[in-house]
Amino acid sequence: MSTIPNKPGVYRYFDKNGELIYVGKAKNLKRRVSSYFNKEQSGKTRVLVSKIADIKFIVVESESEALLLENNLIKQYKPRYNIMLKDDKTYPWICVKNEPFPRVFLTRKKVNDGSDYFGPYPSVRTAHVLLDLLTQIYQIRSCRTPLSESNIEKGKYRVCLDYHIHKCAGPCVGNVSREDYQRMIQAVKEIIRGNMQVVLRDLKTQMMDHASRLEFEEAQMIKEKYELLENYRSRSTVVSSTIHNVDVFSYVDADSLFYVNYMKVVEGAVVQSHTVEIKRKLDETPEELLLLAVADLRQQFESQSHEVVLPLKLDFDLGDVEVTVPKRGDKLKLLELSRRNAVQYKMDVEKQRTLVDPERHQKRVLNQLKEMLHLPVVPEIIECFDNSNFQGDYPVAAMVQFVNGKPNKNAYRHFNIKTVVGADDYASMKEVVRRRYSRLLEEEKPLPNLIVTDGGKGQMEVVRQVVEDELHVDIAIAGLVKDERHRTRELLFGFPPRVVGIKPDSEIFRLMTHIQDEVHRFAITHHRKKFEKGFMHSELADIKGIGKTTAEKLLLELKSVKTIKEASLESLTSLIGPAKAKLVFDHFRC
Repeated sequence: MSTIPNKPGVYRYFDKNGELIYVGKAKNLKRRVSSYFNKEQSGKTRVLVSKIADIKFIVVESESEALLLENNLIKQYKPRYNIMLKDDKTYPWICVKNEPFPRVFLTRKKVNDGSDYFGPYPSVRTAHVLLDLLTQIYQIRSCRTPLSESNIEKGKYRVCLDYHIHKCAGPCVGNVSREDYQRMIQAVKEIIRGNMQVVLRDLKTQMMDHASRLEFEEAQMIKEKYELLENYRSRSTVVSSTIHNVDVFSYVDADSLFYVNYMKVVEGAVVQSHTVEIKRKLDETPEELLLLAVADLRQQFESQSHEVVLPLKLDFDLGDVEVTVPKRGDKLKLLELSRRNAVQYKMDVEKQRTLVDPERHQKRVLNQLKEMLHLPVVPEIIECFDNSNFQGDYPVAAMVQFVNGKPNKNAYRHFNIKTVVGADDYASMKEVVRRRYSRLLEEEKPLPNLIVTDGGKGQMEVVRQVVEDELHVDIAIAGLVKDERHRTRELLFGFPPRVVGIKPDSEIFRLMTHIQDEVHRFAITHHRKKFEKGFMHSELADIKGIGKTTAEKLLLELKSVKTIKEASLESLTSLIGPAKAKLVFDHFRC
């Protein structure tokens, strides 16, 4: 370790077989490599460190060079503990072929033959929209005929159908000179790069020149091209014409998955947008993952922008690239737009996975929950309890069971509280938990992997007392806490209980919310039925002229039939009016 320099560079970890297992970059090689061995690491990183048998490093001149070298080495060797972004070879490019009369076409292969490649584009459809526009504005040849000026002069070529339907200018028969064709190709390149303002100005100048010479037919043709290009430009998302050439990156952190959106902005318009999904391998921080994506996507999309707009400052030098973290204005709007794209992509991916393989999706969520709570097994069976009573009357409890992340309604259970008098939630919880798991143990049925209480630390403790101290079984216990609006707020786990940080937009949070809502619904339904049944058998039901609504109102206000019996005529009148009050008062006085 003492031989590692305090300089920027790239470090490489090898296992006992000499296989490269990890590549990393560092502002200070010695400090970064030492951190793996000198401080407590997460579980995944501990596994990596245990496999390191040899360390090699490469010193570079700057942090930006280290970032670039790391990215290239990862792509070349694909180490098992490094994150890999999707290979850019799978995306389409627009190629302007290196020929005397260049063709412009879509391809997935980049060949080192001097041709210009633009992209990659996130989808074939996106590239086709732009390509269709170019073929409408400019009559570019599509044939593969190897044209040469000498053979054109000798008349060795014949025009094809594209010429007759005005899709090709006919360079093969000399209808357009090489210089004029190259000027047309140069305009095509500018449009692909997003520099449409330059092309629009040039078209407008040509249109005015033809009009001044009374060449109205030619002016009309150029006007149609101008309108096509202007219409395409107007459909692009325009934020501000003062933002000339920047790259915008934003992210959505979803536990083990991380989504990064990249937007290329030219002259205030978004000309490219692409989102990638990154799967964490070593509990990387958002800053580390974002830096990885910035380096990889800028290289992949061959960005020449000298400004990058980010949601947070990176603790790494990007060389001559200026990093902007906006707090207001047009660049902040761009950042928000980028994040909306990342959120939408995440939602689309999750929806697709759920549709294609719902069981695999649920198992992935449960695995994330296992890792988050450090459970010994995946919580395939989760049971949740909730109490419900009306001012101490009609106390009930309910339990719902989720198997592999889905409600198992056949296993739902209602409990009528038998041993507790009055409103004592803790004692009620103890009773139902004792009854539930004593019975499962007697019948030798499987116990849940996780118990969830619809309450905080107190509820968790009484469950622990029954499960561990009385029944002597080992079941993980968690608690769900609601906010003032009765919405799921946070998850508690451990003893003493601590708050487990779960993002509100994460899949785990949605699962926990579903469980809490389901047990509350089930408990309330049972309580309502018992309450109504209790009312129907109360003395109020015997009073002629007093219906269910009036009786319920009296019970809600005065809490019990005994209190109603003792109420004065005046107090009854204030609640249900003089006529009905007299009926009730007379019934209990006669």
